[in-house]
Amino acid sequence: MPSAARVPPRLAFLPFRASAAVADGLLTRAMLRGPAWRRLLPDVYVHRDALRAPDHRLWCDAVALLLPTGAAIAGASAAYLWGVDLLARDAPVSVLLPRSARLRPHPRLGVTRSNLPESDLARFGGLPVTTPLRTAFDLGRQAPRDEALVAVDALLHRRVLKLPALSAYANIRRRWPGLPLLREVLALAEPLSESPMETRLRLLLLDAGLPPPVAQHDVLDARGRFVGRVDLAWPALRVAVEYDGDHHRERVHFRQDVARLNALRAAGWIVLRFTADDVLRHRTRTVRLVVAALRERTDERNARSVNHPR
Repeated sequence: MPSAARVPPRLAFLPFRASAAVADGLLTRAMLRGPAWRRLLPDVYVHRDALRAPDHRLWCDAVALLLPTGAAIAGASAAYLWGVDLLARDAPVSVLLPRSARLRPHPRLGVTRSNLPESDLARFGGLPVTTPLRTAFDLGRQAPRDEALVAVDALLHRRVLKLPALSAYANIRRRWPGLPLLREVLALAEPLSESPMETRLRLLLLDAGLPPPVAQHDVLDARGRFVGRVDLAWPALRVAVEYDGDHHRERVHFRQDVARLNALRAAGWIVLRFTADDVLRHRTRTVRLVVAALRERTDERNARSVNHPR
């Protein structure tokens, strides 16, 4: 019968190598077979309490214990550590291995082999991780294009890197796979984009041939007083487009949005608001509404210039 579980303080919250814990006399193999411990990966365990609310960081901690020298957490997992969550539920941990390194396959691992110079390696909370620059470079080369742009926009907005640095980094790696896609992404990138859905909405409008909007535009009234900030704008036409996430449905946000929208209308702005459903499932209708608003304002401006020539 397994021995009664005891929890050494250093093993209470983080994953650990079972072989090391046994060698240090902290646990026995019999204890590890008991109900207090959960096996995550070969030779990697964690206390059951740590799994009550597992997150991707826990799995990164577990995977890092098995990484060979010179390997690193990379891709969307690295972005997560740098503060950008692009992960699907139960996504495997992305790791980058030097071509000569070995790592046993596992469903919780997504392995890519590539050159990984020391200059592309960093430490985050003790974990080996690709630098923000290398992380953005890798994610920006991975199709589909909209997800690549979402990743680059989010990392730029997080201010863990800057667009000129990423462009320069790409320019000296011209023969790497995926560079044509990355160049397109860099031409479209917008560091001011505040959410993945805002990026997708902006890309939808650009792909429809609309003029590039201004991101995060401050609207002022006739007296120069601040009215509000809009996600995407064509200031000359006083047309704005916004993405409404779920938080806008909360009572406090709803009241603030109503007051803000009324103030923008009073300042002479047309404001179109779209949801995820509009961006992902009703793309043609969404574009048509924006085109109509821009055309309406263009016609008004042209009419004014005819009636009041300079």
